[in-house]
Amino acid sequence: MLPGVDDGAKDLAEALALCEAAAADGIRILAATPHVRDDYPTTPELMEDALAELRAAGPPLELVSGGELDLAELERPAEELARFGLGGGTWLLVETPYLGWPLDLAERLFRLRLNGFRAVLAHPERNRDVQERPELLEPIVAGGTLVQLTAASVDGRLGGRARRCARDLLERGLAHMLASDAHAADVRAVGLRTAVVDLGDQRLAHWLTVEVPLAVLDSVEPPPRPESRPRRRFFRQPRESG
Repeated sequence: MLPGVDDGAKDLAEALALCEAAAADGIRILAATPHVRDDYPTTPELMEDALAELRAAGPPLELVSGGELDLAELERPAEELARFGLGGGTWLLVETPYLGWPLDLAERLFRLRLNGFRAVLAHPERNRDVQERPELLEPIVAGGTLVQLTAASVDGRLGGRARRCARDLLERGLAHMLASDAHAADVRAVGLRTAVVDLGDQRLAHWLTVEVPLAVLDSVEPPPRPESRPRRRFFRQPRESG
C-alpha cells in the first residue's frame, strides 16, 4: 500500500486507489505491511515516512503501521522490530518462504517470543511443503504463532493447490486471519469479500477478519475460535467455468 516502497503501489495515486478499493471491499482498518527483506530493505524510517504521506492524502480508511518481515530480518535489534509491529504493537507479520521449509522455523519464532514479540505467519498455504504436509504448521501454532491466509487463496484466485491447502488449514484449526495481500490493481485485487462468501460461515469469517485482527492490533490474545459448520460447508463448491 505504501507508495514507492516495495513491489506494491508505485506512487501516491496508486496507493490511494488501493485504499479506495479496500474500503469498497469493507475494510475499515488496514496495515500497509511493506516487505522488509534483502530485495526491499525497508527501514522503519522509510515505512513511517511513507505511511505519514499516505495518511496526509486522506485515504477513506484507517491506516496503521506494520511491516512484512523476512525470516532473516528477525535478527534485527528489538527496538527496530518494535517499530515494525502491526499497529505499533507486539505482533510481527513474518513472511513464509514460497519454496522450502526452514527446519528451525519453530525455534526462530520461539526466540522471537522470548524477546517479547509474537508472530503472524503470512500465506503459508502458498508454500509447496505446507501444501503437501499441512501438519508442518502444528508445532508453530501450538507455540503461539497465528497463521494468516491470503484471500485469493481461499476463493481460488491463486489456484487449486493454494485453495485446497487453505481449506485444509481452516479445517484443522491452523488458520486465524484473512488478508488481502493486495499489491496493485494489476497484481491482486483486495477480494476479502469474495473470500468471506466462499467460506460459507459468517461466524468463522467474522472471527478471521474482525475479531482476531483487532486482538492483534491491541496486542492481546485472540478470542477462541467459534464453533463452525460441518467441514463440507466451510467452502462453497467452485463455480463451473463457462
